[in-house]
Amino acid sequence: MEELAQYRQIIKDILLPYTQIPYSHGDMVCKPIFDEIHDSYLLMTIGWDDKTRVHGCLVHLDIIDGKIWVQRDETEDGVTYELVDAGIPKNRIVLGFHPATVRPHTGYAVA
Repeated sequence: MEELAQYRQIIKDILLPYTQIPYSHGDMVCKPIFDEIHDSYLLMTIGWDDKTRVHGCLVHLDIIDGKIWVQRDETEDGVTYELVDAGIPKNRIVLGFHPATVRPHTGYAVA
């Protein structure tokens, strides 16, 4: 399988199970938003927690220049570990939520 297609499938395989986890409170869902044309993959939390509207990004991954950029990850353990466990080399993962000056010290790709 072509590397890009493989990365896309791995991302979807990792993110989709999160949409099946029920929230312990409120009336909320985790909605997947996958855009393979622009290679952006998001999990959005949408709904109501009592009288408060909830609309936020739980996870945001992009594929940019053949690398997976973790733009946001608010999961408990972190999807980055799941990407590595699925066979994505650390040098193909960029922790985009860190400043460029910090990335060389993370053990992952810098850009």
